[in-house]
Amino acid sequence: MTILEHIRSPRLSFAQTAASLALGGAAIASSYWCVGRQKVPKPLCSPTKRRHCVPVPGLAAGNGSATDPQFSWDTGDDRFVFPAFHVGLFYCCEENIYTDAWEEKCRGFHTLTPPSEKAMMWLSVTMEIMYMGLLCVSCVLLCVQLCVGACSPAGRRWGQMFNAFAAVFTVLAGLIGMVAHMMFMQVFQTTVSMGPEDFKPHSYGYSWAFYVAWLGFTACMAAGVSTLNSYTKRVLMVGRRFPPAPDYTLPSPDSPPPLSHLSPYYDPSPSLPTSSPRRHLTHSLALLPPPSHATPPSPAPFHRLALTSPSVSPHRGLPGWPRRLPAGEDYSSPL
Repeated sequence: MTILEHIRSPRLSFAQTAASLALGGAAIASSYWCVGRQKVPKPLCSPTKRRHCVPVPGLAAGNGSATDPQFSWDTGDDRFVFPAFHVGLFYCCEENIYTDAWEEKCRGFHTLTPPSEKAMMWLSVTMEIMYMGLLCVSCVLLCVQLCVGACSPAGRRWGQMFNAFAAVFTVLAGLIGMVAHMMFMQVFQTTVSMGPEDFKPHSYGYSWAFYVAWLGFTACMAAGVSTLNSYTKRVLMVGRRFPPAPDYTLPSPDSPPPLSHLSPYYDPSPSLPTSSPRRHLTHSLALLPPPSHATPPSPAPFHRLALTSPSVSPHRGLPGWPRRLPAGEDYSSPL
């Protein structure tokens, strides 16, 4: 139980969310999502470029003099140079091959993206910014929850409400960040195959910022699940959100309603008082004489079974039947 309590603690959720925010921010601001090398022809030698270049007549390469004959015997891959590059979400930097000193030149990544991928590239950037914004909101809500719980123990109810909103924002941020990461990698692969002529990577791979971004996503989802689990444990499973409903009981009737005189169970004889205890009623019934089966009980005067039904004999008709019809009247059917 102690381990579970530590896992569900708001301090751990806040630490995970803050770590996710720091890792995601470092990955987005970095330009080391992908690193690789390009394959470009060797540049011509110049006063600033004396090595790994094509000799030019009249300009010495290396330690040779300007009067030495200049020839280039390079074949195959020796005719090319392989400058390194690294790409991030916002810009791309590559090694400057026109100088011997180590130098980088950077340009915006949106300038390399094909026109068909511009919309997806800007959508991925927007979703990355939303990812960071939602994580900031979650950190603020969790920080407010910790401050309210520490300053006022009676305000923990409001702290749980902040905890619920922080859980929703954290999980939503993780889902948006995951989609944004995958969209950016899709845009980069399309740029590698359909990009401009001066950006044709010969080989490339993922760098540390790519792994840090996914590590931040993992921490974000862990923080969201931990925060949601804490809210479920403390509010939905333990605490009551609404006051209990009052217990309403229907009053039992004191005596049954009186029977109608048209009911077959109607008895005109006076009944015993209902207020007498069951014990006296039992003794009173025991003292009554048993009913006689020789004479049937007289039916109620208004009961439907009390009326005598006329008996019709099959050999004897009813009185006054058949009745003679008056002369001149025809009661036959028209059919």
